[in-house]
Amino acid sequence: MAADRNSQRIVIAGASSLLGGELKTLLEESRFAGWDLRLVDEEDVAGTLTEAGGEAAVIQRVEEDTFKGAKYAFLAGSTAFGRLCVGPARQAGVTVIDFTRATLSDPDATPWFPKIEALKGKTVAKHAKTFDVFSAGGAAAASLALVLRRFGLQRLVMVLFRPVSESGRAGIEELETQTSQLLSFQGVGSVVFGTQAAFSMLPRFAPESKADLQREGLEIRAEVSAAVGDVNEDARISLNLVHAPVFYGLTFSACADLGEGADAAKITAALREAGWNVAADGEPSAGPSNVSVAGESQLFLSEPRADLSRAGAWWFWGATDNLRMPAASGIKLAEWLEG
Repeated sequence: MAADRNSQRIVIAGASSLLGGELKTLLEESRFAGWDLRLVDEEDVAGTLTEAGGEAAVIQRVEEDTFKGAKYAFLAGSTAFGRLCVGPARQAGVTVIDFTRATLSDPDATPWFPKIEALKGKTVAKHAKTFDVFSAGGAAAASLALVLRRFGLQRLVMVLFRPVSESGRAGIEELETQTSQLLSFQGVGSVVFGTQAAFSMLPRFAPESKADLQREGLEIRAEVSAAVGDVNEDARISLNLVHAPVFYGLTFSACADLGEGADAAKITAALREAGWNVAADGEPSAGPSNVSVAGESQLFLSEPRADLSRAGAWWFWGATDNLRMPAASGIKLAEWLEG
């Protein structure tokens, strides 16, 4: 079935999720303000009262005709829920803009983050019907790797610090509760993470946790592989995802071995051309943090620093809003598709 090219309806699947809420807010501030937003989600949150376009709205469950008559389907929420929605959305002929990684391994899905066309040197087809929008971590790692290959990238090692909002409202509430309990010298509950997440940096959660850092790390790695493409270049990149006891904002530290001739000014110029907000040397700010990037849609970096003892090694510190950045990226995609 072909979608109505004149349709002004957008379905947000996973509307009750943190990312779904961010998408709704940004859509109402974009060129899509005034379009018909249909809000749907999983069975257990269907019936939730919210608002859309300044009016009361009820989140519906996904049904056979949910995507009928829509032009775009924004898939938020869990990966499993995303997979549930992909089939009906495609059958309805709508353009799928997927944030759930449900289409990450789909050969028909087009990888997307801002500036990916320029960085890869390949045109993104506007007629594509499924787009996989990279997470904040995936976009940061892929963009940095693609920029640095211009400087003879030999090795990139990156550690990403995951905020608990990646586990949704339940993750936020558990960190808030654990913090309060610990400050009151009480034992902590750990339904979401299976262990103490407050005041702790962790390489993994307990086996019974609802969040799996290894799986999420592999998914980010798959995003990077989809962007880089070349197997030999991809093998030069190593990523690690760790838990940080913060509510919002992804931060990362990276070290890259580059070829001769790389300097801070050239690297900074290339990063800015790729859409990064790079702090100028000598600025009074301590650099980007999970707090300073709140509400921002860009990727932020401190000025690149040469390693003190290893020639050709460079250090990078960056941050981005883990919800606003991918949401804004997906909406930029839809605006580009509109022409």
